[in-house]
Amino acid sequence: MGEIVLVRHGETEWSASRRHTSYTDLELTAGGERDARELAALLAGRRFARVLASPRRRALRTAELAGLAATAVDEDLAEWNYGRYEGITTADIHTERPGWNIWTDGCPDGESPVEVGARLDRALAHAAAGLADGDVAVVGHAHSLRVLAARWIGLPPSAGGLLRLDTATISVLGHEHGRPVILRWNQPPPPPPGTAPGPTARH
Repeated sequence: MGEIVLVRHGETEWSASRRHTSYTDLELTAGGERDARELAALLAGRRFARVLASPRRRALRTAELAGLAATAVDEDLAEWNYGRYEGITTADIHTERPGWNIWTDGCPDGESPVEVGARLDRALAHAAAGLADGDVAVVGHAHSLRVLAARWIGLPPSAGGLLRLDTATISVLGHEHGRPVILRWNQPPPPPPGTAPGPTARH
């Protein structure tokens, strides 16, 4: 039985400033492209039976730079639809709506946790169907991949809020004693030779 390898896309201008980005189709920054290339080192040696990607350019470009050839573009892997909160930071939302939490409240004119969960359940089924043939790569976005991981281990979509996921990282879903588990989470690419990891986390 193979493993599901989750790949979050590299940095964009909006992810760097923590602005909610779903349907806005942004390119990677120069740093995001560099980090995406470096993900290839974490993927080396794996044979992927399927490579599923979000339709957004930032995900498709990350797959390309990481050496992954998408076998299917899956609309269900698109990021949580933030509706009226598109392009806005959580801090700004809290100035008008204190206590707002996307994991329980969803987004006005966007998606609710239940709606996102149903969509990512379909994406997860699509990915899991390829595991008999080997590993499956899933290239997508922070909130949607966090929901997918929570659903893999049988938790509600809201449990994704407990799984921080930075840009240009690898996470691995698999099995232990026949049970679905998270094998690895939020692993960044190794720093280039002769450099130290940056002090600022990627968002």
